[in-house]
Amino acid sequence: MIGALLVGACGTTSSVTAGSKGSAAGEKIDNLKIIVPAEPGGGWDQTGRAMQRAVDTAALAGNTQVQNIGGSGGTVGLAKLAQEKEPDTLMVTGLVMVGAIETNKSETTLADTTPIARLTEEPLVVVVPAESPYKTIDDLIEAVQQKGRGVSITGGSAGGADHILAGMMLKDAGVGADKLNYIPYSGGGESLAALLGNKVDAGISGVAEYADQVKAGKLRALAVSGAAASPELPKIKTLSDQGVDVTLTNWRGVIAPGDIDQQKAAQLTRLVDDMHGSGGWKKALKTNSWEDAYLSGKEFSGYLAAETTSVQGTLRDIGLTK
Repeated sequence: MIGALLVGACGTTSSVTAGSKGSAAGEKIDNLKIIVPAEPGGGWDQTGRAMQRAVDTAALAGNTQVQNIGGSGGTVGLAKLAQEKEPDTLMVTGLVMVGAIETNKSETTLADTTPIARLTEEPLVVVVPAESPYKTIDDLIEAVQQKGRGVSITGGSAGGADHILAGMMLKDAGVGADKLNYIPYSGGGESLAALLGNKVDAGISGVAEYADQVKAGKLRALAVSGAAASPELPKIKTLSDQGVDVTLTNWRGVIAPGDIDQQKAAQLTRLVDDMHGSGGWKKALKTNSWEDAYLSGKEFSGYLAAETTSVQGTLRDIGLTK
């Protein structure tokens, strides 16, 4: 199961060596670009802008800009990264992109990039509009069993973490993937608008993206997908505690263009290492209820390769790819 690979957060590591040009010499990046491969308002956007604030506050770069390039689960942005001529560029990535590469049959893959670091992980939450007749996760799954595609579930891009969780829940209940009516959006803000407008029956996203609306009483949370309750929504039980044998957490990280040299990769890794240790980033973790899952350098490269293999198998198992 994917969740088994996602929960083992490790301590800070780095591929930067004492002889790395730039990092060892204290050379600062003048202009850092952070590409967010999604529209504003979602988890990737929150991550990219939290990075920008932390980098700026700690004065780790001369100037930091965020660029949003949405579409197709991040694969539009991924293709742009492959053509990026500016080496001082980082792009937010994560489980969503790993899945979208497979479901969208993207010509550009993560093998065409330079892995830099895994940053965070967080559980997902399954919600319904406040007026929904579905009071429990069992109610929602039973409705899909009976109505099939008559029940709509929204979330992030096709093949991403939200889509994977929907498929895993139905598979656990013995419901075929053909009954899943999943409506993808490229940003969390769009899926939230669909839920609040009662245009869909249910939604799945990271806890941080829906928590405020749950607390405000505009959405009803049915379950979270982690191994334990989320501190952000402590009263909401996990799927496993409610008899659904599924555990899944969503990770996010950063990658760089694939054609940069080792010295530039080391310099970017050092910058992200320093950002991770900054007070601004620690504040962002607390504010967004993100779990620190930091892993950088060669260790992240190995993790990413194993994660890609795991996701490919899971997508086949739940019928999202062949």
